[in-house]
Amino acid sequence: MSEFPREFLLGAATAAYSIEGAVREGGRGESIWDRFARRPGALARGESGEAACDHYHRWREDVALMKSLGLGAYRFSIAWPRVVPAGRGPANQVGLDFYRRLVDQLLESGIVPCATLYHWDLPQKLEDEGGWRRRDTAERFADYAAIALAALGDRVPLWITHDDPWRASMLGYFHGLHAPGARDLSAALAAAHHMLLSHGRAVTAVRALAPAARVGIALGLSPAYPLHEEEAADRAAAALADACSSRWFLDPVLRGAYPADGLAHLERRAGPIRAIRDGDLVAISNPTDFLGVNYDRRQVVAAGGGDLGWTVHDGLPGARTTDLGWEIVPDCLVELLVRLHGEYAVPLLVTGSGAAFDDRIGPDGEVDDPKRVAFLRDHIRAALTAIERGVALEGYLVWSLLDGFEWASGRGPRFGIVYVDHPTQRRIPKSSARFLAGLIRDGAAALDR
Repeated sequence: MSEFPREFLLGAATAAYSIEGAVREGGRGESIWDRFARRPGALARGESGEAACDHYHRWREDVALMKSLGLGAYRFSIAWPRVVPAGRGPANQVGLDFYRRLVDQLLESGIVPCATLYHWDLPQKLEDEGGWRRRDTAERFADYAAIALAALGDRVPLWITHDDPWRASMLGYFHGLHAPGARDLSAALAAAHHMLLSHGRAVTAVRALAPAARVGIALGLSPAYPLHEEEAADRAAAALADACSSRWFLDPVLRGAYPADGLAHLERRAGPIRAIRDGDLVAISNPTDFLGVNYDRRQVVAAGGGDLGWTVHDGLPGARTTDLGWEIVPDCLVELLVRLHGEYAVPLLVTGSGAAFDDRIGPDGEVDDPKRVAFLRDHIRAALTAIERGVALEGYLVWSLLDGFEWASGRGPRFGIVYVDHPTQRRIPKSSARFLAGLIRDGAAALDR
């Protein structure tokens, strides 16, 4: 097994609504997740991110914990409603100061800060005006990005505009599973386009206000495979599923055009996408420095059924799975990274990859999570294999640092390498945290222990 490249980043990732809590403190405005969480039956067990991991108050403890693990990088998201509470208007200095302190402490601890501008927490006041369905939201996002960059751009070297706009648009505006909980394909396609447009606008802001920084977008990419390779209909369905999910975002950002097959299929179902205007794709394809890759599983596709004409299987019978039933196939990460390198020729950064398991505190007070250790070992080894095949991969960030609020699933799934006892907010590094620390300290040789 090869060694990691010299500047390879190993670290962890989180999202503001998943860990911060303090949703009514420091001048923070209401977000779409605050409102969605109050909708009866919307979220598992009626939970919310109101308390989450109380990172807003415990950030010093959390940074010290990261330092003790030797993390090379930490990806966090800035909460738009904490910085611009109504989504438009002047900055909330209390909110900006929170992120200033966090970034300063990360730098003092030798940890590279990687800031995500949008991890799904749209200010509710903008949603009341139409949210991402409206073009104006992309312009408001550009204003917010400029505020964040003016405050932090001189100290944050890595910026991500959006995290997984497929989930934010399709799960939020079409499937109704994420905030704001809409069920309208036309609205979802407009939302996706406006998110991509806002990405392009934010890239411009980074270039202007933080010229030394690097910027990209983090896309959730689940490679599509046919359920029956020998069936032409399943192969066609898998190709179309890829066009309407992965390529729907990859191609506009990196090629300046929507995939023709995906566009034709979606417009047959939803009508013309009127949000797309002349010049938009030039703005969307504003050159980026890297592509963030969020990977947790593949999708196995069969023709027929489903909301768009195919059925997705999270895992095949007998396959190794996480506690959410997601199939564990590390080889698919190799194939994905090699494909992205070959088709799009852009530097890559794994911005979120992890697994949920039913972790428990043992009699000795420790949390042993061997399944997650195996997951990380296999997937980081897959990342190294991709590098050996010529992929320009710059790092691997584990999802997640803490057992946080996991969106529609609430606080049930535990993705963290650090256990959070939610009633007390006590942090307990799991064996996976020690594994990652050993990997950072000793290099790739630790994968074979």
